Amino acid sequence: MNAPAPTSHFISAPDGLRLHARDYGSRIASALPVVCLPGLARSGNDFETLATALAGDPTQPRRVIALDYRGRGRSDYDRDPANYSFQVEIADVLAVLTALDCGRAIFIGTSRGGILTMLMAALRPAIIAGVVLNDIGPVIEPKGLMRIKGYVGKLPQPRHYEDGADILRRLFSAQFPTLTPQDWLASAHRTFKDVDGRLVPDYDVALAKTLEGVDFEKPLPPLWAQFDALSAVPMMVIRGENSDLLTAATVEAMAARRSTLETLVVPDQGHAPLLAEPDIIARIAGFVGRV
Repeated sequence: MNAPAPTSHFISAPDGLRLHARDYGSRIASALPVVCLPGLARSGNDFETLATALAGDPTQPRRVIALDYRGRGRSDYDRDPANYSFQVEIADVLAVLTALDCGRAIFIGTSRGGILTMLMAALRPAIIAGVVLNDIGPVIEPKGLMRIKGYVGKLPQPRHYEDGADILRRLFSAQFPTLTPQDWLASAHRTFKDVDGRLVPDYDVALAKTLEGVDFEKPLPPLWAQFDALSAVPMMVIRGENSDLLTAATVEAMAARRSTLETLVVPDQGHAPLLAEPDIIARIAGFVGRV
């Protein structure tokens, strides 16, 4: 079964800013819907392969919604970078789900998307039926955040997409050593967009300001209370084998608090796993099907 092409929706945030979301599959599908939340400087495009597979599952097709946060992808940019905050983005996510008539759902959160999911569990637990945390946990390694701070809003401007692929390969090949030239080119198309003949990042470079106040000399406050707020729902945590943001020790600590936690380590990938390989998609689909 092939899922139809996704529908683009534009929804007003509580403050009136225009948000974009992709809607895969059918609203009337009987299976629980899935909500995909991307990383800090990423968009819903990152979930294209996974969302298409879940929406078109021959045995259990389901609706999948992938969001572009404000300032990313096709959502409007905010004139005040202070609004690129967890508090505002949680309100945005809830507004989108309400507008799209999406009730209780399974959340797949990559990096920042996983943090948003944990925070929402403390605020609106009834909407979360299950969780996949992609390379994120209650303890966030400062080393990984420092690396992210080093490139968000500071990428060189590529002359063309092939040049963009080379830029990304130079930056990230240590974490993703087995990606092919075609993989890097696809990543460039997800990372950059053409604006008046120039390739620019597919996000507001003012996002860099969200990391300005982080003190990398001090441990970040752990999110164990928010993690524990998800204790009543099934959870899978995915870790990139080369990740510098989520350690194996943190995954072990998560498993020690939750005997039912499903874990998956993606070999030869770092922060954050792409969730695009058939075996990884099959594992996620299996988990989602059991929720």
